[in-house]
Amino acid sequence: MADNKAAGKAKKMTKTGIYQELSNVTNLSKKQVSDVFDALTAVIKKELGKKGPGEFTLPGLLKLKLVRKPATKAGKRPNPFKPGEMMDVKAKTAHNVVKARPLKTLAELVK
Repeated sequence: MADNKAAGKAKKMTKTGIYQELSNVTNLSKKQVSDVFDALTAVIKKELGKKGPGEFTLPGLLKLKLVRKPATKAGKRPNPFKPGEMMDVKAKTAHNVVKARPLKTLAELVK
């Protein structure tokens, strides 16, 4: 029975496995594929950085968007788990969150 569970679920690809698969499909060396990912990372960093527009689209796959969350003050707020009861909430500093949204093509791939 344990063999059936192991055989039914595929393992996720590792970074090396992804580089190997892409190098086989594109006829590029693994070093060249690695360089492409490094360049893509640099472009995303520039686009989502302080001076960038805060949005990056990987064509046909997904859209990354930077959401700036403002600071919040400490105080008492209603407890969502116990109606009618108040709870103490700590203050939070302002921070950035990256939201990823799949595009239509990617959403259709996994249906």
